[in-house]
Amino acid sequence: MATSLHLESSLHFLDELNQNNNKVWFDAHRPAYESTRKTFEQFINDLIDEYRISDRLQDLSARECIARIYRDIRFSKNKSPYKKNYSAIVAPGGWRTDALGYYVSIQPGGQSMVAGGLYSPTAEQLYRFRQVIDGDAAPFKKITQAREFVTTFGVIAADRLKTAPKGFDRDHPEISLLRLKQITALHSFTDAEVLANDFEERVVEVCQAMRPFLDYLAGIFH
Repeated sequence: MATSLHLESSLHFLDELNQNNNKVWFDAHRPAYESTRKTFEQFINDLIDEYRISDRLQDLSARECIARIYRDIRFSKNKSPYKKNYSAIVAPGGWRTDALGYYVSIQPGGQSMVAGGLYSPTAEQLYRFRQVIDGDAAPFKKITQAREFVTTFGVIAADRLKTAPKGFDRDHPEISLLRLKQITALHSFTDAEVLANDFEERVVEVCQAMRPFLDYLAGIFH
């Protein structure tokens, strides 16, 4: 990526926001919010440029990808009005897309990450995934057990059913995969890694390592 950004001010602002999550404080510090959000927007635009051709991102801009800082608190017990992170989904269509892409989040306290996959799959998507795994799990296991994938993401980051899903035997040889309720890959970054000069390059490397995983999932739903 062409530009080396320093996200220290973004982490600092978000850390303070976490300690002062109220409208009065936010309004008083709106210039800092606008400045740090612009830095994150530039970071996401650089990432889009890196994958514009290979991932068919065409005229996509960071503004279409970045989530609002405001939380929807209408049905939540947590009434904090603002999120604790800056986040974006880099995929065709941006934040509201159904396409699989890269979820990028900057959050202090070692909570920054790049993730992708099916975090909240529909019942139909889970059923289709289980059908494919039941038929032949080898292609998926080849991807998720490859050295680069394991080094970057470890194991699949997901909740699992406590027992076998309906229609599948609890002694199925692939029962661990069939019990998945989410199908996601996740790589976390420490604050020090976010602030390092090579952070953008590391994000690109993580996205590249994730690509076969996303392509597999996309392929079974089309």
